[in-house]
Amino acid sequence: MALFGTDGVRGLANGPLTAELALTLAQATAVVLGQGRIAEARTAAGKRLTAVVARDPRVSGEFISAAVAAGLASSGVDVLDAGVLPTPAAAFLIGDIDADFGVMVSASHNPAPDNGIKIFARGGVKLPDEVERRIEAALTGPKLQPTGAGVGRIRVFSDAEDRYVVHLLASLPHTLDGMHVVLDCAHGAASGVSPQTFRDAGAKVTVIGADPDGLNINDGVGSTHLDRIAAEVIRTGADIGIAHDGDADRCLAVDAEGRVIDGDQIMAILAVAMKERGRLPKDTLVATVMSNLGLHRAMADHGIAVEQTAVGDRYVLERMNEGRFGLGGEQSGHVIMSRYATTGDGLLTGLHLVAEMARQGKTAAELASVMTVYPQLLVNVRNVDRDRVASDEPLQAAVAAAEARLGDSGRVLLRASGTEPLVRVMVEAESQSEAAEVADELAAVVSERLAL
Repeated sequence: MALFGTDGVRGLANGPLTAELALTLAQATAVVLGQGRIAEARTAAGKRLTAVVARDPRVSGEFISAAVAAGLASSGVDVLDAGVLPTPAAAFLIGDIDADFGVMVSASHNPAPDNGIKIFARGGVKLPDEVERRIEAALTGPKLQPTGAGVGRIRVFSDAEDRYVVHLLASLPHTLDGMHVVLDCAHGAASGVSPQTFRDAGAKVTVIGADPDGLNINDGVGSTHLDRIAAEVIRTGADIGIAHDGDADRCLAVDAEGRVIDGDQIMAILAVAMKERGRLPKDTLVATVMSNLGLHRAMADHGIAVEQTAVGDRYVLERMNEGRFGLGGEQSGHVIMSRYATTGDGLLTGLHLVAEMARQGKTAAELASVMTVYPQLLVNVRNVDRDRVASDEPLQAAVAAAEARLGDSGRVLLRASGTEPLVRVMVEAESQSEAAEVADELAAVVSERLAL
């Protein structure tokens, strides 16, 4: 089984993800990422490679990040320990100080017992699949083992948070003066830096979910649990609520009435605003196949093209880099603004969303009304042959019939799971009842035709 998943290495801390694995993975990373023209030129000039290491506040991050730092330093890499910071902050800092690579220890929105290791290349970009395979192969190969003055040093990255905050504030098109924001930091990596940054930008801030104890990350708070922030927005009379996940690479919002504003709506708001200011490259937005039909219609109404990718922020980012596009993301709140970030950044996204409210003098609900959210229903059909979805003619005929029935007012998507015998049936329609009816009918056909 491959070690790397869709977003680094992840698993139960002290289960599959041990200190030994973290150390060995860091050593293998030093071997692979220590190759190349720039790395070799630095070595020839007598300079050691440099890596940024950061983590979220879950308790296992302390020993895992220590093991990562030890593995890198034992391989002759100088380590700058940034401590607890969001994933996008780590990615930014790698590029900001021209480090050779970096490591983020986090399991994102997963519960506290899990953890993960994300590796970023020079410039703070995620690793291509081919490089991940080389690192995995290097786990059992020879390691770099310098001695004496050749070993790396581990130092505190003392101004890491300040550099990130200055960067975020410099990106804003407008201050947040007069805005009252509720922030839910998921007891995660943004607990310190997000409230500080929103206040520095001019907002009045009410904070929840910002008391991490190493065990409460994502526990009933954050972007996967929006009920609490919705209630707090209504209770305090705030203008908007911004919710991060554990490592703060995503952002979801609620308006003043407690209604959810998802990633599609946030992208629609930002895309239209960026186009109006001449800041949307090629007038194009990149979204996944799961993005709501309403997003496509709203973008068409504003003369903005939509490029579609497979589900996963890494695929969105790949397409953005290929086409040199400036904005992309997912319903989940992973929003990438490539002018300012190399990955999804929940703080950056939230700041720019609130800045548009202040700049345009509109409520969050008014901005979100740029798109109509179509009812979307997802049905998982289990114990089926996922490899025959595209080739089964009666199933494809049923899909075509469903698409004809919905016409321009709906959409059908069948997605095979990449890891289990499961097919996901997604249907969008003008009403929830019609979406449910069509989804159930197609799910029955999938179950009948592809049964194992």
